[in-house]
Amino acid sequence: MPKPASLTNEGIPLSKAGFRGGVHPPSFKEATRASQTVTAPLPERLFIPMSQHLGAPCAASVSVGDRVERGQVIGDVDAMVSAPIHSPVAGEVAAIGTQLTPGGQRVPTVEIVPDEEQDFESFVPVPEADDPRDIVRAAGIVGLGGAAFPSHVKLRPPHDMPIDTVILNGCECESFLTCDDRLMRERPERVVAGARHIKDIVGASRVVIGIEDNKPEAYQSVSARAGGDVEVLSLPTAYPQGAEKQLIWTVLGKEVPRGKLPAATGALVHNVATAVAIADAIEHRRPLMERIVTVTGSVERPANYLALFGTPVELLIETSGGLSANVGRVIAGGPMTGAALADLSVPVVKGTSGVVALESGQTAPAVSDDQPCIRCARCADACPISLEPFAIGVYANRGDWDGSEVYRALDCIECGCCSYVCPTRRPLVQLIRRAKHALMQRGSRP
Repeated sequence: MPKPASLTNEGIPLSKAGFRGGVHPPSFKEATRASQTVTAPLPERLFIPMSQHLGAPCAASVSVGDRVERGQVIGDVDAMVSAPIHSPVAGEVAAIGTQLTPGGQRVPTVEIVPDEEQDFESFVPVPEADDPRDIVRAAGIVGLGGAAFPSHVKLRPPHDMPIDTVILNGCECESFLTCDDRLMRERPERVVAGARHIKDIVGASRVVIGIEDNKPEAYQSVSARAGGDVEVLSLPTAYPQGAEKQLIWTVLGKEVPRGKLPAATGALVHNVATAVAIADAIEHRRPLMERIVTVTGSVERPANYLALFGTPVELLIETSGGLSANVGRVIAGGPMTGAALADLSVPVVKGTSGVVALESGQTAPAVSDDQPCIRCARCADACPISLEPFAIGVYANRGDWDGSEVYRALDCIECGCCSYVCPTRRPLVQLIRRAKHALMQRGSRP
């Protein structure tokens, strides 16, 4: 029987950020941090997947040949954990088929041919409602930091877990990405407005916006508009500072109990982009139809684009001058948690924070699952939640799900720190994901 991992941090140094473990990869943000957001070109066709969030996928509510307006609902489902999907343009439904998403799933997709002339200032407003959480749901808002969890659900914490502190995540700790940085610098008043709306919805008494100290302009911009009711904290730069549990620990010094929701600490965390979307929905009844996407790495002209959902990734790459000859991999999201793209025709979706082209030398060499572990424990030192990833990887590689469960595989937040520091390049995150999937399939819970 394997020995369970220790639940204490005794003898293990804390990172500069205050939480245990973590890593400090190069930021690679210089290419786009000064790049003001520009509007991406209007695609000839948009491909709108009906699953862009955690939870129940939507069913298309339009048919081939239908005329759609910008902001019109084109997909929804009667489920609590879900979010409707809206057309980002006025146009015609050309097809309803399946499309590969950035996450690698092939899902039902509505294909729209947009009108040549678009009025991007107008849209079909979401219905009015007495409860602002119903407006948030109707607007299709999900977590825009990458998790894509429906925001209206998060705004309904359990009755026995009252929220006293709202924390906005402006850390953007992933390398390369600057979409949140630019948002905070360009629309700071909307970030603060969103923070206040979230505070009012959940009845919190305190609002904190956490921004890593490698974003001084964003910190100054948001601070100048915060007022006395919103705190703006400059946090030490470390990965994964922006992870929910780590951010709560850094800001409040509270640890999320194992198997409990973060709300158990009295805190509720939302991404800054999510907060802006919530403010726009409540104040202007605006549905979520677009987002800022960082396109960077080995492209000719790295940039931040305001891109419509459904825009093919390859169009953004072409607009940035195309890929360099030595590109080894293109990732949707950041290099630590993003997904490598098998096809550049995949569309931008709600969770697409970036498109990163990595040179061949920046990508890890292909390794097999049985790459030997040398028991150096670097992965354990780096793990921000006190796991022993090497042990989980060993048991997962054998298909021993009982062993991986004892070592708390289900607690893994899949931040990628273990794979980043592993000297033998073991695919630890992939192995742990395999174990988590198997355990959840048989009904195990954290």
